[in-house]
Amino acid sequence: MRRIGVIMHGVTGRMGYNQHLVRSVLAIRDQGGVALSTGERVMLDPILVGRNAEKVGAIAKRHGVERWTDDIDAALADPNDSLFFDAGTTQMRGSLLSKAIAAGKDVYCEKPISDNVEEALDVARQAERAGIKHGVVQDKLFLPGLRKLAMLRDSGFFGRILSVRGEFGYWVFEGDWQAAQRPSWNYRTADGGGIILDMLCHWRYVLDNLFGKVQAVSCLGATHIPRRVDEAGRPYEADADDAAYATFELEGGAIAHINSSWAVRVRRDDLVTFQVDGTHGSAVAGLTRCFTQHRVNTPKPVWNPDVPQTIDFFGGWEEVPNNTLYENGFKAQWEMFVRHLCDDGPWPYDLFEGVKGVQLAELGLRSWKERRWLDVPAIER
Repeated sequence: MRRIGVIMHGVTGRMGYNQHLVRSVLAIRDQGGVALSTGERVMLDPILVGRNAEKVGAIAKRHGVERWTDDIDAALADPNDSLFFDAGTTQMRGSLLSKAIAAGKDVYCEKPISDNVEEALDVARQAERAGIKHGVVQDKLFLPGLRKLAMLRDSGFFGRILSVRGEFGYWVFEGDWQAAQRPSWNYRTADGGGIILDMLCHWRYVLDNLFGKVQAVSCLGATHIPRRVDEAGRPYEADADDAAYATFELEGGAIAHINSSWAVRVRRDDLVTFQVDGTHGSAVAGLTRCFTQHRVNTPKPVWNPDVPQTIDFFGGWEEVPNNTLYENGFKAQWEMFVRHLCDDGPWPYDLFEGVKGVQLAELGLRSWKERRWLDVPAIER
């Protein structure tokens, strides 16, 4: 049994705690480690790190994690822990990654990897020069619904892909008469908030990997709810964008349009849905389910506003079955990264892929400000 000591920063936050600590690292521990191609297994040994010693210590005790600290410098100085993971705030991430790289650690982190392209690219180049292994979380590619879309694409089901329509979001309560289900910093520009920075990083890797490299972007943002109430019950000015309406030109000619909003009420199959239309067929996927309609099963509607609609448009779609086991997407990517560290397994999701996400978010914000289309240039490593 091999061991990897993992310095885990940001586990007191919702994502770091639920998806990365509990459902990934501890789940891997409980299953007896990650199996390599040689048959050997790798066990992850986490040390939890955070500024609030009381919170970090409570989490460690709750889950039987023996090691925790509020001294990140001491954790980085320990040669027995070779991997640094960060799921903390975006504004801290660049400097933390730089410290970890300087300490000789391999790094794996949430996105965005920074709130600006200049710092993101500098961090990625530091990692390359240091010769360490590095990766960024691209979790949505591992969702069952999107894996089914990838399978349909690879099978030729769509024919030539014409367009992608994405709808993401839900109503985030303002915090006055119902508590908000997202942290207040999400809505403050000074704290690194904003849905464009948050979500366009996701849409970059989804579009690039599934439908075609992003060539150009046009984005309109909005702050629909300008005043909210924070976790302590204090009103504050929400000056960050809480909605984004973005259109993308993709390599190969397809057009993608994705609406992202924390001020929308859901009347669709899931919190995020993607409709992909092609010459031979279409599909609609959420987080887990995916429905298809082939050209031979496509109904032939005729526009007539004077009579009630007679076609059941929902009834003409077939669900893609669960013919394989879909594990938690974050855990699946953790296992993939561990195999990359120990087995030299394939790993396309390095920090330069993270730079691309920050680049698209930055271009989206600039497009909104300048009210125009912007080309997406290649990232120079």
